[in-house]
Formats: sequence, C-alpha cells, structure tokens
Amino acid sequence: MTGAQPLLRVRDLRIAGPDAELVRGLSFEVDHGETVAVVGESGAGKSLTARAVLGLLPPGLRVSGSVRLDGRELRGAPERRYRQVRGRRVAFVPQDALSVLSPVHTVGDQLALAARSVRRLSRRAAAERAVAALERAGIPDAARRARAYPHEFSGGMRQRVVIAMATVNEPALIVADEPTTALDPVVQDRILRMLGEPREGTRPGLLLVTHDLAVAAAHADRVLVMYAGRLVESGPVGPVLRRPRAPYTGGLLASLPGRAATGRRLPSIGGSPSRPGALTLGCAFAPRCPAAADECRQREPQPHEAGDERLVACHRVGDLPDPVTELFEEPA
Repeated sequence: MTGAQPLLRVRDLRIAGPDAELVRGLSFEVDHGETVAVVGESGAGKSLTARAVLGLLPPGLRVSGSVRLDGRELRGAPERRYRQVRGRRVAFVPQDALSVLSPVHTVGDQLALAARSVRRLSRRAAAERAVAALERAGIPDAARRARAYPHEFSGGMRQRVVIAMATVNEPALIVADEPTTALDPVVQDRILRMLGEPREGTRPGLLLVTHDLAVAAAHADRVLVMYAGRLVESGPVGPVLRRPRAPYTGGLLASLPGRAATGRRLPSIGGSPSRPGALTLGCAFAPRCPAAADECRQREPQPHEAGDERLVACHRVGDLPDPVTELFEEPA
C-alpha cells in the first residue's frame, strides 16, 4: 500500500442469504491509483462483494462488517449517502449493459445527464463531455453515435457505452464486474487500460472482478483469490500468479491452456465448487484439494502472512511443493 489511508477499506465483510453465508469474513483494501483484481470460480462471491461496496445488493441479503471509502463508513448508511458517492467518488461497471442503459433515451443524453447530475454544466458542455467519454471508450464517430439509442449498438459497443458512463465524471474508484466479457481481446485490453488511466492528474483506483487470470496478470497490481465466499490468497499479482502458495490458486493456474507440458493432459481441479449451504467444518476446498489432511477437514484456515506481502488461508502452506501447481499435474 502506498498511502497512509487506503481509498477503499473492507473489513470482515459478511453477506448472508436466508439459508447460508455467501461472503464470509472478507477483508481487503484498494489504494489510490491501484488496481485490485478479484478472481475465482463462479459462485465464489466476487460479484456480491463488488455490489456490497456500492450498496447495490439484491433485497433479502443481510450484510455486516465495514466498508470505508475515503475513511468514511458506507455499510449501513442510508440510501441518500450512497447516492452522494455513486457517480461522484465511485462508479460501477456491471456485466449486463442492458441493465444500466435506458432504451428510450439516446446514449449521449444518458451520459450528459450523468455528467450534469454531478457537475454544474450547461447542456452543451455536458453533451461535449459525453462525446469525449465515448471517444475514450473507443466508440467510432462518437459525435454521431451519441445520437443513437442503445438497441442500435452491438453488445460489445453497449458495454463500451457503460464504461464511458462510469468514467464520465472521473471517479476516484471504479468497481468493474467482468467489464470486458463481450469484447474481443484487442478492445478488451484497450478498455482495461482506459479504466485505469490517469484523469485530472490522478489515476483512479479499480476493483476489477474477473474470471480471467490473464486479465488479472496484465492489468492488476494486486490479486485477491476467492473460494466459497472467503479469501484463499492475496498479494502482489506477480508473485501470486507466478508462484502461488494456496492449492486452490495453484489449481486455477495449472488449468490454464498452454501450461500443460507437451503430450500431457491439461490438469483440472476435480469435483465441483462448494455450495454455501453445504459447507461443513474445515476448509471449504478440502474435498477438492489433493493435499488435504485431517486438520483441513476439521478446522477452517484463517488468512495469515506467508511472505512476499501476501496472505494465504491454508493449514499446509509450509508443506506443499514449490510450485504448488505440481499438485494438479500428472506425473511425466
């Protein structure tokens, strides 16, 4: 961390549904100008974590813990407090562009309205700001396309419009939930670079939810690996993804195409992700872990420092092979 006070500080975040905890005691920080990638399989709690930061969780979920932005507590704050920070200090980029865009207003009008809701701008100045945001997001002929409606854009173009909307007011923090799912690799790289580029001399913080470890490796400063609602491993992206210490992180990396030796079958993590309602005592990953011991099935591991500025939640971290990806690879 580079600052005395991080931009975003989350402590012991817990999100529970009617029958089970979906996020279980998660803690992390995002510093000013830093990109933190949250990775893991579907159902790990990544998207719920992102939405909890903005107070956008679905109804019926119970939330506890602390979510501080600029040192001020957000969790439990009234909706008017969230409205004061959304769009101004923090912006959200969801997966589904259609859930954000109005079908009956042009994209330019929607971006201009977002700009005027935060800044005192004339209609003309807001319209110019909207076009500039579309240009940054890679929309060709942005002045003309600003007069088009969302249904006149492809899925990938609509996602770029949503990213333009998130950045139009130059927020201090952007929370992006799989923001490049519908984009080809070239545009994906451009968009992710655009999300993190400096504005008004300051680079925004970025909390990036992604299933793509290559995206995390290319664009994140730190990575947080989640499994069954908990932190498994976190730290600087280079050390964590080059030499993981937690078996689950190793399994994810071993399963990437191109890592298997020539002539060997691509490794995979056996079994299925644990369902929150079916969790028992011990480590949630133990049923799928080739290194699990009796202790792993009896007591849940807590995150602890494991060198390289990283945290690892694993009872057996000191007894595992280096690299831990070997646990999932077939013998030669």
